[in-house]
Amino acid sequence: MAEDEFQLYDLKVEWIAGDKPCWCGARPGDHFTLRGEHIEMPPEQRWSIYTLAPLLPLLPAKQRATDANDWMTTDADIACPDPHCGARFRISRTGTRTFRHSETTATPLTEGTDD
Repeated sequence: MAEDEFQLYDLKVEWIAGDKPCWCGARPGDHFTLRGEHIEMPPEQRWSIYTLAPLLPLLPAKQRATDANDWMTTDADIACPDPHCGARFRISRTGTRTFRHSETTATPLTEGTDD
């Protein structure tokens, strides 16, 4: 592995049926994938910004390697924050992808830092 390489998981975020109706227009099986920083949606699928809002903060953490005992490793199902909506979302790690620091930021690496 080159000195400036790092890996991220590819993710699949899927709408799964809940215990109440869904008010955002999603249907079971609707999904998107996250590859690096890019969200990819199948043709003719839409996601409400209100549905994406609670998911977005979790995605960068789910992309990174975590300790086996960390809840971020084991917990995959997320509930919609609307108390009247039964939507549930499953975040699955689907593979890994290698990136280079030099191709993802203008900030240079400096030796001896853990940042």
